[in-house]
Amino acid sequence: MRRFSLFVCLFVILSNGIKAQVAESPLTYKKYKPKKTDKVLSRSAYKEKLYGFWLGECIANWTGLVTEMDKIGNIGDIKTGAFYTRENWGKTDQQNIWGGGLNANISPTIDYVFRNEGEVWGSDDDTDIEYIYQHLLYTNKTSVLSGEQIREGWLKHIKAEEENYLWVSNQKAFDLMKTGLVPPATSDPKNNPEYEMIDAQLTTEIFGLFAPTRPDVALTMAKLPIQTTARENAQWISEFYVIMHSLASSAEGKKTMKEKTQWMAEQARQHLPKDSYAAKMYDFVKSRYKMNIPWEQTRDEVYQRYQVEQADGYNLTSKNIYCNACFAAGINFASSIISLLYGEGDIKETIKIGALAGWDSDNPTATWGGLLGFMIGKEGVERAFNRKFSNKFNIHRTRIGFPNNGIDTFDAMSEKGIEIIDRVVQEQMKGGVNVKKDVWYIPNTGKTN
Repeated sequence: MRRFSLFVCLFVILSNGIKAQVAESPLTYKKYKPKKTDKVLSRSAYKEKLYGFWLGECIANWTGLVTEMDKIGNIGDIKTGAFYTRENWGKTDQQNIWGGGLNANISPTIDYVFRNEGEVWGSDDDTDIEYIYQHLLYTNKTSVLSGEQIREGWLKHIKAEEENYLWVSNQKAFDLMKTGLVPPATSDPKNNPEYEMIDAQLTTEIFGLFAPTRPDVALTMAKLPIQTTARENAQWISEFYVIMHSLASSAEGKKTMKEKTQWMAEQARQHLPKDSYAAKMYDFVKSRYKMNIPWEQTRDEVYQRYQVEQADGYNLTSKNIYCNACFAAGINFASSIISLLYGEGDIKETIKIGALAGWDSDNPTATWGGLLGFMIGKEGVERAFNRKFSNKFNIHRTRIGFPNNGIDTFDAMSEKGIEIIDRVVQEQMKGGVNVKKDVWYIPNTGKTN
């Protein structure tokens, strides 16, 4: 009887002109005896948070794009004048290093960018590789991607020619993949001279969300995706972001968003090698924040210290890279810590400071917009901005080869995330999933990272 019903269903699907697809084999949920020390998380509540992640990231990404590369300082081949200050918010957007064309059709003024209900969010390089990685984890039914799976995914879903929305290390890694190289060889400094650029920071934060409360597991999952494009400081900075995203589920005991985000940042700071310029950049920005110095002055001091004086081993200015390495992991990390600390957990303020701080401004804004959006969830994002938003997402703005002509929804994207985490909890954490109670049981290792 069941076989006959299945045949009838398949016949109806095919007769209606819908392409039949082989169903994904579901995860087998194993029996699990919870321990008193297990962390218990609601799957449905987490799904609402994942929705908030995608929504917050899109708002912040598109807001940051308005000011992307408007202000990078006055050293090197391109000079952009004085940096923005808070007074520039709501004022006319100024020319970027490419002449203003990329930003002109987003917003004429420096302000938040929204997509209303019925409209569609477009993907960008701050969201599309993360989308690919989620898709690859889901379709390959795995918790840890192999180098070959990453290579196949990039080659399938990224255009071979411009405009393919790849730059610096991402583009170089992609070129190397086309010659047959497989990650991590694509970030090896012998093959990829762009390994210190920002790229991995904006493509791998989501792995922290796939391993709630367990940075150790998140770093295992993120290792190859990060090493697809990054090494050394750029890798450590990317891991900093992954750790923070994983710890977002461990911060409930803190009272305020300020306390939560600063605790998460301090935990992630411990992972940075003490002699790295990344660690010293974090400590420098934190010291200025603790002294109640205005964020604009701290930003100016970051520019002077790292791009003019080349302190703490940050010597990219001496290398005469295009736009004084305005795409570099380091200077954009320092900028992102400014918006994180001075934003104090407020999603609107954090995005505003990030957009005004300078350099590759859509990257820090997208990172923190996504993280804070996750922490407050979909409803929290809507309350913060006092409005409703579109839930539709067009991955084909920048990538190719996805179903439904690239149109997806935050609801469906979040549901896939939950199914990925189900597998991670069982396979990587050796924990349990109780679908009936709608919870995860996550073993506690006693370590934060």
